[in-house]
Amino acid sequence: MAESLDKIMYSFVLEDVIKGIFIHVPPGYVACVYDMGRGVLRKVLTPGLHLKIPFWQKAKLFNIQTLEYSISEDFDLNNLRALGDEPVSAVTLDGKRIAIEGTILLRLDIEHIPSIWQWVGEDFVAKIVRPTVRSRLRMIAAKYEHQHILTHQRAVVEADAKTELESIFQPRGIRVENVLLSDISQQK
Repeated sequence: MAESLDKIMYSFVLEDVIKGIFIHVPPGYVACVYDMGRGVLRKVLTPGLHLKIPFWQKAKLFNIQTLEYSISEDFDLNNLRALGDEPVSAVTLDGKRIAIEGTILLRLDIEHIPSIWQWVGEDFVAKIVRPTVRSRLRMIAAKYEHQHILTHQRAVVEADAKTELESIFQPRGIRVENVLLSDISQQK
């Protein structure tokens, strides 16, 4: 009985060690490795199978595909790590209160992912993306009159928002692919 228990324990330990040696990185993702002796390693692991030191190194996967940051009524703000937000309230140049909904397409810059993980953490959406998007969309709305945002200026507003977000996100390793405004409604 003790011998079979030992075999079971050895098989669990062996399985943990073998699984702990390999890092499988699927397509559309990269991995960063945290080494207990050297901290977050600068080398980013691309899709494929890689080796790491079990119990000494920890791997974290990061999605490098286009991320859709959705701003809509349907968003649940209770999940702080979720990629999105509730409609952004803003005031236009002519003093009208509006609610902005839309989509911002983002992508993590592969070269900056180790820095993001080390200096910001896994919750970069709550710490950087959400507050920046809210602030910049409010700032952009204040530059235009309500009627201009709703009509012919909409493309200009989207381009202006993209430029403004890029200036904040680019140095932090987040690329802005596009800003797409879907609904701008007047609030009471």
